[in-house]
Amino acid sequence: MIGKTKTLNFSILFFLILFSLTVNSFIFSNLFIVNIFLIFFLISLFFTKFGIKKIKELNLLQNIRKEGPLIHSSKTNTPTMGGIFIVLPFLLLLLILSKKFDSIELFLLFICNLGFFIIGFLDDYLSITNKKNTGLTVNEKFLLQALISILFIVLAFQGSYINPLIDIFNNWNINTYAIIIPICFITLIGLSNAVNLTDGLDGLAAGCSSIVFYGLGTEIFIKGQKELIIYGLISFAMSGLCMGFLKFNKYPAKIFMGDTGSLTIGATLGSISILTNSFFTLFIISGVFIIEALSVIIQVGFFKISKRIYKSGKKVFLMTPIHHHFELKGVKEEKIVENFWKLNILLVFLGIVLKIKL
Repeated sequence: MIGKTKTLNFSILFFLILFSLTVNSFIFSNLFIVNIFLIFFLISLFFTKFGIKKIKELNLLQNIRKEGPLIHSSKTNTPTMGGIFIVLPFLLLLLILSKKFDSIELFLLFICNLGFFIIGFLDDYLSITNKKNTGLTVNEKFLLQALISILFIVLAFQGSYINPLIDIFNNWNINTYAIIIPICFITLIGLSNAVNLTDGLDGLAAGCSSIVFYGLGTEIFIKGQKELIIYGLISFAMSGLCMGFLKFNKYPAKIFMGDTGSLTIGATLGSISILTNSFFTLFIISGVFIIEALSVIIQVGFFKISKRIYKSGKKVFLMTPIHHHFELKGVKEEKIVENFWKLNILLVFLGIVLKIKL
């Protein structure tokens, strides 16, 4: 699967996902599975290729945070906000489908993702105009995310689009009626920020996102519920969009997705899982994103606790998110990304196997 050199590059990852989707098409007797992936892969590939020039003309260039690894200084002035080429085609797809099927659920999904897209866009734009790697403040960003999340969750819950019986395994459900809204809130906000934190190395967030969307779509099809098929297909569409962008975002990146892409991608994963009751599987297949977020939480928490005890803050990692820790350990950026992709593939395989067997 990985080849003689045991490397997992863009081409191998693309054909691995394409082959898996082709197999899915035959297993589930639905050629839309592989076709929608290819269509949106080509859409993203086309618009990203020609959009890079336009972004350079608009001077939408990345500012690298001073706290990051010094080696990243060479990435300064790389075109950013490339998430536009992932998110806008997806939003258009959601809008068309919600109109075609007269679906309130899909329209709510559209509104939720549009809201996170606007937050990411504002954050990136302010970062560029301020000429430093800070746009919206942490509190401003969280408040906006919380407002959109609460609106989406409450409307979805009132419309009975959220199932409080969380599906763990085929014959095992957990009734979370009393806490389903907080669970949905944590899922949506948590994944949005987790993907955002992961977007720190060339191709890391885009590659893992493509893999996770493939896994989510497959899990939804395994459920065998006809009313959820559309969510499986749009997950495969997002996998294609992320893969098309990855062609230009892989090391050395010609463009970054920015918060415009990462915040929305995480929100898309969270919101789809909420509407399809895929919490458990998504928790497994999004393991890389969760590890990245946990590394930051552990680092900050340990630093504050040790400072209270020893009057001097101590660190668990050299730098967080954890991919920077490995960078400072001397591991090459491409190798870190490759290993995280491999881990994500294993997690998707685990999630699918658990869904089938248990």
